[in-house]
Amino acid sequence: MQRTGIVSVERRDFTLRRLLATADVLAIAVSISLATSLFGYAGSSLGRTAWGLLTLPAWILLFKTYGLYDRDAKRVSHSTVEELPWLFHAIIVGGLGLWLFYKVMPPEKLSLREGIAFCAAVLPGLLATRAVARAVAHRIVEPERVLFLGGGPMAKLLIQKIRLHPEYRLRPIGYVDAVDTPADGLEGELPYLGHLSDLESICESAGVNRVVVLAPAVDHAALADLIRLTKGLEVRISILPHVVDVLGSSVEIDDVEGITVLGINPPALTRSSRFLKRAMDVSIALAALVALLPALIIIAVAIKLDSPGPVIYRQDRIGHRGRRFRISKFRTMVQDAEARVGDLKSLSAHPAWLLLDHDPRVTRVGRFLRHTSLDELPQLWNVVRGDMSLVGPRPMTPDVDEQISGWGRRRLDLTPGITGLWQVLGRTNIPFEEMVKLDYLYVTNWSLWQDIRLLISTLPAVFRQRGAN
Repeated sequence: MQRTGIVSVERRDFTLRRLLATADVLAIAVSISLATSLFGYAGSSLGRTAWGLLTLPAWILLFKTYGLYDRDAKRVSHSTVEELPWLFHAIIVGGLGLWLFYKVMPPEKLSLREGIAFCAAVLPGLLATRAVARAVAHRIVEPERVLFLGGGPMAKLLIQKIRLHPEYRLRPIGYVDAVDTPADGLEGELPYLGHLSDLESICESAGVNRVVVLAPAVDHAALADLIRLTKGLEVRISILPHVVDVLGSSVEIDDVEGITVLGINPPALTRSSRFLKRAMDVSIALAALVALLPALIIIAVAIKLDSPGPVIYRQDRIGHRGRRFRISKFRTMVQDAEARVGDLKSLSAHPAWLLLDHDPRVTRVGRFLRHTSLDELPQLWNVVRGDMSLVGPRPMTPDVDEQISGWGRRRLDLTPGITGLWQVLGRTNIPFEEMVKLDYLYVTNWSLWQDIRLLISTLPAVFRQRGAN
């Protein structure tokens, strides 16, 4: 069996939990030391820091209560950013506990500025150290060997996504089915390993760590038997629901007297939700424009010196409820770029839009701006005007928008955004049809936390330059 790590998958959870606990101890210890030594009473920092470090076991117990060491074992995707709400809440509770501890113990009570300094340092510290812990785990732990149960188009799509995103640490090795013949659509993707009835022996011989069940490959009774069977094999199970295309991250798992019910977001945002989204857009966009003004001026000068033509490029796009608006970007192409579209259409990698690996119309400065996404900074003014949002569906040109019909039109229910699921997950690496589906899922599962998470995730996505064109 091929090995690419020094820690087996079976030891993954054990290793990761301890790496996360070590990261938490380090971040909390440093934050307590900084707060008591820089903002505490003169001459007593060492002793007060030592008293604070005595609370470290209680912090680990608190984080364990919030599920911050067990969440990774239940999920395929492990993102430190997604833990932010639980970390924030745990820090508030733990900070109050720390204040009470100093109040009843021998050292002087925790001052207000010490408490503020601790909270200001510990949250970014925890996010940073936990991200490093997961990065270390990804390097030393072998990828999970994944067996698919069932086939079809959804299985093929999921396999392609797994291979496109190695950060999930999954390695598809084959598939089984409830029928005696191989499933359609998986030829050339994965080897057919046998019938469902041989699942136990296949899992043992192939070293399977996770089974992905594609409904309706098995009925409910067979699924219950499958869960009981794999429990003894220490194999994880992931189930892809039959209605996966309409589900998203905001689905709530509810129950009615023990019967599981999935709750899906209402079809339209409430007035308060729209107000909060707009308030966040305006405040962040205005602050960013002020802070980035020197950079905007430098980029404008570089564009002028590199090639003739205007600094700002404007183009018609389709916005909220089909309304047209003019999007603003830094010009990254030669002045006659639009006139040359017809000559390049035959070379495009996609019929819906012009997609070229090496577009001859892009200037030298423009290539740098595109790879760093700096060409999109003028869209902050579109956000202030209300034409765009910081996060939302991708703004389409009128000719591309005409190719989207049916449920895909729901993407126009929200204002288009500078960033979104498409930009964060891979940009041009994602097919057009999949991009439309991502926009649909964003609109139908909107939440303010999802916007915040996507904004935070945009910076590392831009840094990796995945899918930059």
